[in-house]
Amino acid sequence: MAATQLTASPVTVSARSLASLRASSAIKFGTLKPGTLKQTQFRSLVVRAASVVAPKYTSIKPLGDRVLVKTKEAEEKTMGGILLPSTAQSKPQGGEVIAVGEGRTIGKNKINIDVPTGAQIIYSKYAGTEVEFNDVKHLILKEDDIVGLLETEDIKDLKPLNDRVFIKVAEAEEKTAGGLLLTETTKEKPSIGTVIAVGPGSLDEEGKRQPLAISTGSTVLYSKYAGNDFKGKDGSNYIALRASDVMAILS
Repeated sequence: MAATQLTASPVTVSARSLASLRASSAIKFGTLKPGTLKQTQFRSLVVRAASVVAPKYTSIKPLGDRVLVKTKEAEEKTMGGILLPSTAQSKPQGGEVIAVGEGRTIGKNKINIDVPTGAQIIYSKYAGTEVEFNDVKHLILKEDDIVGLLETEDIKDLKPLNDRVFIKVAEAEEKTAGGLLLTETTKEKPSIGTVIAVGPGSLDEEGKRQPLAISTGSTVLYSKYAGNDFKGKDGSNYIALRASDVMAILS
């Protein structure tokens, strides 16, 4: 995930200035203006927060193959109704497309963005740049960072885009070969699953779609730490990854 960084040159800070800075609660990350940090700057100060768009701007127009997404709020409760503290809330990976760029050029062909405004999408976990606009969190990301379209509230209905493959993960082994029962923490993460849906394929050098060699219903072996993991409403585990991360088809 891209982040806004503010760096400062090393200066000497008096104990009095440091105490004053600690006591102040007026600094709001993402709203620091040029010249705000003068005599009380720290060595290698890094602030990671969303870029804040000033109220005088009324719209954001993404360029090229980028899209502007209004992100969903983080889940505040578990499926069982337990209230989660902010540190335990999972970061959302979905949102609504608000605006799209004009597309990109591949060779001599102009390629428009296939994702329409208003579409509900799922995107890669660490993709894009966070932007706060009209007090609402948004994300500017490339079309290729969009994993797929989701028209329902259940991840099992995901429609992958480009060269993405959507897989239902096989159940982890409950016991060892010797019959010992495994706990959740000791179960090995499986890297085998059944293909639920595939994208239309990636674009070649002429801008033409190249269909994937993987079909729905296939049992595949994939890279262990690739892709984005999801939990379905039925408790099943799913993963969305690129076709290049699929190592073999099992039969």
